Amino acid sequence: MLYYLFKYLDRLDFPAAGVFQFLSFRAALAVMISLLISLVFGSKLIDLLRKKLIGETVRDLGLKGQKEKQGTPTMGGLIILASIVVPTILCAKLENSYIILMLITTVVLGAVGFLDDYIKVFKKNKEGLSGKFKIVGQIGIGLLVGCTLYFSDATQVKKEIHQKQINSSNIEELKSKWMITDQPITSIPFIKNNEFNYAWITQTISTQRWVSYALYCLVIIFIVTAVSNGANLTDGLDGLATGSSAIIGIVLAVFAYLSGNYIFADYLNIMFIPGSGELVIFMGAFIGACIGFLWHNSYPAQVFMGDTGSLALGGIIAVFAIAIRKELLIPIFCGIFLAENLSVVLQVAYFKYSKKKYGAGRRILLMSPLHHHYQKKGLHEAKIVARFWIIGIILAVISIATLKLR
Repeated sequence: MLYYLFKYLDRLDFPAAGVFQFLSFRAALAVMISLLISLVFGSKLIDLLRKKLIGETVRDLGLKGQKEKQGTPTMGGLIILASIVVPTILCAKLENSYIILMLITTVVLGAVGFLDDYIKVFKKNKEGLSGKFKIVGQIGIGLLVGCTLYFSDATQVKKEIHQKQINSSNIEELKSKWMITDQPITSIPFIKNNEFNYAWITQTISTQRWVSYALYCLVIIFIVTAVSNGANLTDGLDGLATGSSAIIGIVLAVFAYLSGNYIFADYLNIMFIPGSGELVIFMGAFIGACIGFLWHNSYPAQVFMGDTGSLALGGIIAVFAIAIRKELLIPIFCGIFLAENLSVVLQVAYFKYSKKKYGAGRRILLMSPLHHHYQKKGLHEAKIVARFWIIGIILAVISIATLKLR
């Protein structure tokens, strides 16, 4: 909204109104507004949650410091959602298809998580929302994202049609190097000319376009479900999911900025995605929301985000990565989420296998998800979180390095 206001004021030669046309300025403003909302509004919401006795019910898993968390306000994900949506509406171009897609993802998955928390807290049902309803929400987002990215002209990418050397100062000549493609392509890390077309997989089955669309949607649904569940599992220690998401957000903001600028895209030999630069504003709000919430959620936590926040965070990361065609990099920059997911899958699978083979279930880890394994080994919660953040930063650096390491 502010973008359109200042654009109008700029036409009237209002002093300094033109600064709002700069992407970097609007992104920085989104971060500041997001931090302000999460810090100020967050404190007030936490006080309200305490008064309403909306607290976490903690299962006794025999972990040190677990009982102290009993009654800590939950559903704090509302702080994150507000801190993302409001700055984005204020600072971004609202007609941008990518911005619309991200706002819908945030609201829908946030609503699914909120229903889950509501049932747990107010209906006293620890199981929360039925898994099939969560899946319906994730599938719905997957279909929407797949349909938009596959069929919409506003989300088509451009790739180089020739490698001639052009002076980057000659913008018109530089633009001529790019050709729009309506193919469902993405980027493969560590490989030169790293474009992968999903239609290549289905060509042996059928040349019909709907077949490649069906495959594309299945991949997106799997990614959205996996990453949102990974974020949900990671949200087991104070500040772990929030800090990890902020680190991932910085990586995605860098990718979006580079992909949305044809000069950088040309220099790095990556796909040029028109309009994706606007996503930097959304991700700026996302990073500000995570950091602001971390103020309240760091050890010892004053509030938990609940599924309201964790499902939305994971879904946002997944859809954002898909939108900028970096979904194949998710196992790297979302390595923490992946490890948490795999720890649960392997633990359950091995327990069932060993029970069937030996008559008694055996475990790979002391407890899953992975962070609880280290708690069982005696590491302090804050130390585990800090070390996971360090690993997340290393993975972030590796992810950005893939831009040149091919």
